[in-house]
Amino acid sequence: MIALIGLALGVVAGLLLQPTVPTELQPYLPIAVVAALDALFGGLRATLDGIFDDRVFVTSFLSNVVLAALIVFLGDQLGVGSQLSTAVVVVLGIRIFSNAAAIRRHVFKA
Repeated sequence: MIALIGLALGVVAGLLLQPTVPTELQPYLPIAVVAALDALFGGLRATLDGIFDDRVFVTSFLSNVVLAALIVFLGDQLGVGSQLSTAVVVVLGIRIFSNAAAIRRHVFKA
């Protein structure tokens, strides 16, 4: 229940405040969102498996976002930012779809 209240407050705050992302950070936002989705789907899968741990979830969430952004930042510094962005999205996308398949098997027993 607390999570749903926090989600609702976050959505309302975002709609009212309409925050902007600084131009320097805009290339990293999509990567951070994909990394956050990976952690979210992993947390949902862990919940369905009965092994969810809130500390592991928070650590995974934060470390995924920071590590993905650092990899893309390093790629930008080396001049291969778009290639590393693609690699990060592919790897995290594979993990997201793997977790989504496991969630589907839990929910639909198929």
